[in-house]
Amino acid sequence: MGLYLRKSVSVGPLRFNLSKGGVGVSAGIKGFRVGTGPRGNYVHMGAGGIYYRATVPSASARPRPATPSGPVPPLFGRPPSPPPIQQAPDISHTHGPMVDIDSADATTIVDSSSQALLDELNAKKQKWRLWPGIAALSAVIFLGAAANRAPGWALVVLAVLGAAGIVAAYLKDQLRKTVVLMYELDEPMEQALEALHAGASALASVNAAWHVASHARVFDQKYHAGAGTVVDRKRTQFIKAPPPFVQTNIQTFAVNAGAQTLHFFPDRVLIYDSNGVGAVSYKGLQVLVSSKQFVEQEAVPNDAKVIGRTWRYVNKNGGPDRRFKDNREIPVCQYEEVALRSDTGLNELLHVSRLGSAAGFASAIARLSRVMPAEMAGSNPSQ
Repeated sequence: MGLYLRKSVSVGPLRFNLSKGGVGVSAGIKGFRVGTGPRGNYVHMGAGGIYYRATVPSASARPRPATPSGPVPPLFGRPPSPPPIQQAPDISHTHGPMVDIDSADATTIVDSSSQALLDELNAKKQKWRLWPGIAALSAVIFLGAAANRAPGWALVVLAVLGAAGIVAAYLKDQLRKTVVLMYELDEPMEQALEALHAGASALASVNAAWHVASHARVFDQKYHAGAGTVVDRKRTQFIKAPPPFVQTNIQTFAVNAGAQTLHFFPDRVLIYDSNGVGAVSYKGLQVLVSSKQFVEQEAVPNDAKVIGRTWRYVNKNGGPDRRFKDNREIPVCQYEEVALRSDTGLNELLHVSRLGSAAGFASAIARLSRVMPAEMAGSNPSQ
């Protein structure tokens, strides 16, 4: 398929340019630009030509919370030939309490090679936007002048000055809050990244995908169409999109996982939630793929494999329980389950409708972990 790496990206009035010597920045208009060379402020993130460049250096970096220790608890028991699972119905007395399948706060999911980048991302994420305040102030001044019957020319001047102030504040916000990531890839990294994009594209093309937020063990399978587990799930999808206020010279994929959004970059996964930004390198990411039987009470996706039928209320021999008048037949589908885990606290579960769609993605993650440059454990990248 071939990857396309841009040689420059723009942030407000600035353009960041990638050359063999590193990353430079310039400003101006077409035909006239001034800038700094590749010896400017950037951080080299190991071999293979991976660079991180901040648009505006941070005055300080906030302290990082302690990284949790110990293994991530398992998502499910894995008994042989498990009964199917089902989306949680509103019959709370027939199953156990719902157990969250949840990651730690993003700010605590940190690997050693990401510290400098996360400090910059989190510092800029906390900065307030200026332009909404300037817009509100301009509106108040303009309306006050109009209420006091200011002359028309004064209102025009105020409107022009207000618009100019809003635009200037917006551009300043882009510079204050945006981080630029520029990548150069050697051949093994490029081939591995092509495989990742192919795998993510396969997941993006499925007819349906869900994030599984919690699960519970069933006490009485009669009320759950014979399922042994119920889950709480919500629709999600893989899309091509960078994180907010991040500019990069390569296409990235993202998937929403409940309270968090995972962004897949060439060297790591960036994890965004309301508390901040975390990261997991591909060397520390586990992608576990398996198939699951699912009692589907919603519309069956077009690409799903239906492997059988059951009843909304089922008796011990698998037939319909005649005591329930609204008992209907329900399809049993074979879905693919994708678990994303790390020892640092990532713990997310996805279901996708098409069997075989996640194998290439998991294989590409494993391949990237093998070709990634060795990380400098316990130290920050060199300036």
